Amino acid sequence: MTYQNFSLAQLQAIDANHHLHPFTDHKDLRAAGTRVITSAKGPFLYDAEGKEILDAMAGLWCVNIGYGRDELAEAAYQQMKELPYYNTFFRCSTPTPTLLAQRLANIAPKHINQVFYGSSGSEANDTALRLVRHYWALEGKPQKNRIISRKYAYHGSTIAGTSLGGMPAMHAQLNGAVPNIVHVMMPYAFDLKEPGESDGDFGLRAARAVEEAILEAGPENVAAFIGEPIQGAGGVKIPPATYWPEIQRICRKYDVLLMLDEVITGYGRTGAWFAAQSMGIEPDTITTAKALTSGYQPLSALLVGDRIASTLVEKGGEFYHGYTYAGHPVACAVALANLDIIEREGMIERVRDETGPYLAKALQQKIAGHPLVGETRSFGFLAAIELVKHKATRERFPGEGAAAVKVRDHAIANGLMVRATGDTMIMSPPLIWTQETIDMALDRLARALDSAERDLRKA
Repeated sequence: MTYQNFSLAQLQAIDANHHLHPFTDHKDLRAAGTRVITSAKGPFLYDAEGKEILDAMAGLWCVNIGYGRDELAEAAYQQMKELPYYNTFFRCSTPTPTLLAQRLANIAPKHINQVFYGSSGSEANDTALRLVRHYWALEGKPQKNRIISRKYAYHGSTIAGTSLGGMPAMHAQLNGAVPNIVHVMMPYAFDLKEPGESDGDFGLRAARAVEEAILEAGPENVAAFIGEPIQGAGGVKIPPATYWPEIQRICRKYDVLLMLDEVITGYGRTGAWFAAQSMGIEPDTITTAKALTSGYQPLSALLVGDRIASTLVEKGGEFYHGYTYAGHPVACAVALANLDIIEREGMIERVRDETGPYLAKALQQKIAGHPLVGETRSFGFLAAIELVKHKATRERFPGEGAAAVKVRDHAIANGLMVRATGDTMIMSPPLIWTQETIDMALDRLARALDSAERDLRKA
């Protein structure tokens, strides 16, 4: 039996009776009825009522090559026929995770040559936390186990991922975080820059909050700093150009490892394979997932630098950590096909040289002047629009996030899927978007802003 045998109302009723959604007010959702997406092609989604929606979020930051790619379905089909599953325990491997590991080492920064697989970014960050603390224990410094993160960082939804992240609402529901993780200020110039402070000076100040946390704990007790190159779920917060060089200088000065979370930014989104390359960062670990398969299969890959890997291999003995589906042969086959498409079709170069710059310019021309918009910003194919009540003072509308929810709902009604995070609208389009797609998206967003402004000014 397929879903075509059910009406939309029936599907919504079944969903309400049995399906607990992530990050959802379930009472509210069940009263309204879930939106049922039934198919997708290229950059477009189609729901059960036949409505076409331009996807400006690439699914959940992940569908970089767009929807409906037969090549990935064929890769999965062929691998399932040959070997649908075998584990990577028992001193075994299968061909696709082996070949994918080599491919990832070839496209990663030069000092990163090892891969540890999982099924999600959350799992990969759990692995990174365990591996970094284990590294220092192997080096005879078990007390060097404090991790420094940032406020409003997002590193996953597992207990460790939530603890590493800096989302207050998530911490409130955790009722006991993983110990010895602290959070410092984020590089969010729009809200945190002081009057008269330049972007460059603000970037240095935000980075030095990490140094202050290191000195407060004592460098001998700090294992690593973890950060997203661009804070994604926290609102596409793009740090000033001074920020990451200073972070790197600080980490090297105090012998603190640098863990880079590229679950969102990896595989072309910033105009390079990894934001580490776009921003000149040399991390010890890179957490990746999402666009590794463009969301066609669940797969994550923790990329491990030579310093950690060498100690793990030479001094570690058995590393008591792993997952049933680590290196799943079907997921890895899909990842290999996905990376082939990104490379063959020149998606990274197009984002870097053409569509990324065009998106930045179009945001300035079509959106930045709107009365509700305090700032637009973008890097590659990540973008944010700050919503304000008054442009000059940057005063927000009452009810944190209420204005953004209105814009989001009007955008979806206008056929554009965007996300509201606090008072910020965020976009993460598939890399297949063209200049024409960008224009279509921003025209729809402009209409949504107009409609939302009428609602908000009346309230």
